[in-house]
Amino acid sequence: MNALAERIGGWFGGGRPARRGYSAAAAPARIQGFDQPLLWVAVALLAFGLVMVYSASIALPDNPKFARYAHTHFLLRHFLSLALGFVMALLAFQVPVASWEKAAPWLFVASLVLLVVVLIPPIGKGVNGARRWIGLGALSFQPSELAKFAVLLYASNYMVRRMGVKERFFRAVLPMAAAVAIVGSLLLAEPDMGAFMVIAVIAMGILFLGGVNARMFFLIATVIVVAFALMIAFSDWRRERIFAYLDPWSEKHALGKGYQLSHSLIAIGRGEIFGVGLGGSVEKLHWLPEAHTDFLLAVIGEEFGLVGLLAVIGAFLWLTRRIVHIGRQAVALDRVFAGLVAQGVGLWIGFQAFINMGVNLGALPTKGLTLPLMSYGGSAVLMNIVAIAVVLRIDYENRVLMQGGRA
Repeated sequence: MNALAERIGGWFGGGRPARRGYSAAAAPARIQGFDQPLLWVAVALLAFGLVMVYSASIALPDNPKFARYAHTHFLLRHFLSLALGFVMALLAFQVPVASWEKAAPWLFVASLVLLVVVLIPPIGKGVNGARRWIGLGALSFQPSELAKFAVLLYASNYMVRRMGVKERFFRAVLPMAAAVAIVGSLLLAEPDMGAFMVIAVIAMGILFLGGVNARMFFLIATVIVVAFALMIAFSDWRRERIFAYLDPWSEKHALGKGYQLSHSLIAIGRGEIFGVGLGGSVEKLHWLPEAHTDFLLAVIGEEFGLVGLLAVIGAFLWLTRRIVHIGRQAVALDRVFAGLVAQGVGLWIGFQAFINMGVNLGALPTKGLTLPLMSYGGSAVLMNIVAIAVVLRIDYENRVLMQGGRA
């Protein structure tokens, strides 16, 4: 195992210490080490996710809706997404953080263009009443996943540029709020309220971490909460989801808006302490909808019980904490953009995992957000892997600086 770790470390940047005065921005990434525990925890979640996606989707072809698919259809597509994500991660790791900072505004504009393009009927692919995907042959791309990454980079770049006026609301906060509002309006047109929530939390978190006045932060938070409350109040189907969440077992909701939640709770309840064993889930046999995507955690709970759920929750807690630590380390080294990006990635993965877990456990209303790094979904997994690679690059450059190099 140590030999394998050293070899992969060579691919990503493990090995000899950097020479004093050596530039991390220009150096090949293999000159310096990186956070291997972070890599291995992420790889473990990806590998376990692949196994569980197969377990949760193997029976889907028995349903007439998926009759034309092979039993390995979702497994192979998910594996292809992981392979593509790994290649993209290797490329992303080679890109200096300074280059990401320069590209941030352009990536943001590109994500806006794609969010507009996906709404055009001949191009955007509609599924279950939502138009969120652009078809790319055998695969499809979800622009909202790129938007999360682009907003993260743009908000970090924005705070670095506005550091001198961060105490002034109209000069520091309002332009960023307008940018998020534009992204949000495009996402709500799909509709994809879940992605909008994640993006709003990422942007708001980076503003707070960047040093925006606490009063302004709480004002923004209040405005966002009120805005989401109004969206729910004036949307019949969103309001029904809230009522179903409050009473999923009622006669009205059990076979309607509360169906997914009630069967998720049944699955987790069947798992008890140690689960029914890998492959033994009953709920995935056409009872629990979206078992391989939004409700993958429920299948994990049924097959591996409380022990499996605690292991997954613990892994995400450790991963989020480690990523945030790398970000704080970068800020301490006076690398504000890099630090905000890393902490933003921690917010993204941690918050989205929290929402998905809360939905599966019945602690939060049903929301269409996947479990990061684990659920089936090519675009989401790909962008999650790229984000982890960027964090590893930030850690690599931190180590170069701490050992006397130049980033």
